[in-house]
Amino acid sequence: MLEALRTTPALVKLDLYCKGLRLDDSCFIEEDGGRKILRTRAGLGSGLELILPGGLWTNAPVSEPFAARSPYTLHKSGGEYHLYHDGSEVTKVELSPRPGWYDRPTTTGKPMTRIGTLQGTYLGVYPAKVCEYWTAKPQKVNCKFCSVGLNLGVDDADEKSVDEVMEVVRAARDESGITYVDFNTGHYEGDTYLDILLPYIRRIKKETGLLVGVQTPPHRDLKRYDELRELGVNRASFCFEIFDREIFREICPGKDAEYGLDHYLEAIRYCATLKHKGPKDEPWVTNGEIVAGLEPPESSIRAIEWITSVGAVPTVCVFRPLVGTDMAAAEPPTTESMIPVFRRLYETCMEAGLPVGVAPNIHVSLVMLPEECRAFSDRSYPFQRLKLRAMAKVFGRRFQRRLAAFDAARAA
Repeated sequence: MLEALRTTPALVKLDLYCKGLRLDDSCFIEEDGGRKILRTRAGLGSGLELILPGGLWTNAPVSEPFAARSPYTLHKSGGEYHLYHDGSEVTKVELSPRPGWYDRPTTTGKPMTRIGTLQGTYLGVYPAKVCEYWTAKPQKVNCKFCSVGLNLGVDDADEKSVDEVMEVVRAARDESGITYVDFNTGHYEGDTYLDILLPYIRRIKKETGLLVGVQTPPHRDLKRYDELRELGVNRASFCFEIFDREIFREICPGKDAEYGLDHYLEAIRYCATLKHKGPKDEPWVTNGEIVAGLEPPESSIRAIEWITSVGAVPTVCVFRPLVGTDMAAAEPPTTESMIPVFRRLYETCMEAGLPVGVAPNIHVSLVMLPEECRAFSDRSYPFQRLKLRAMAKVFGRRFQRRLAAFDAARAA
């Protein structure tokens, strides 16, 4: 096991999600330029942001009770951080750098980190009020693993103006080199979530040229996503979380009652067809998001296979029992049970010829990216990988020229 960990960063990333991490007294994260642990983005960002060998970014659980039993410890020695497993060194790691803008307020006086935070190397923004599943009467119907209702107003502001968001976007673009901004909302009565996001999207596209994605409930009028595509939005993502219908109904009561699993799946299928429409210089990808560990691995694999079969890319989170949530006392999944899930994630994306790993400078700390899961498979897919490298090179050059043009216009 130790040798596998030393030679396979992807295994370390997955193992940390499942087992968490303990901090030795020698660690001084913020003093050494690391990022403060923030409970944002439904709480999945509740851990310590690290960079593993091979350029794999991760968010290792440290605050949850299960992390206190972890075999992993982080130590600082000689000015460097080292990861240990049961007392034996595994590898050297780096703290994900905390940018200077993290320590500044906006012109309205709010800390910039309450407007948006880096998740790996992209900017995540939750621009509106708390998901209404948390405020439903006579009782809340939020997803039982979610902690977003515990976070907004604590580590995250509950209202953010377009100007405030643009101020943070520019700081993150100039100082952190971001290429992508991801917007996330909960459910709001009247399906207003896309209307809320449009002003932010228009400003970012008009003034920066950055890639933009949205993660919302599936709008009942699927034609609304044609509008997003025409605006130059680059990603539409739908978190249905669980493929098993009975477990979906139990753990996600609000989503089940309001939209139903079938509408989530139909939105994914529909949006995947939009890649053939819209501006040719704006790439488009559709994601179906699940949380592995909330249902049997076989069901998660079926979800992955369904998502890729319609031309969408699966996003697979590992269940993290977050403090304060309805599932705080549950256990995270075992690494052994997760490896087949992430093996299939890589293989189905390769088999479907999906454009994974193509966008420049997008390293995600909250999930295993499909291309990172290559280490779990003995299948090589040489042609597909060669094609993806070529696509990444071409798109990267074009995208940098576009950003340079926007920067020149801004400076003029």
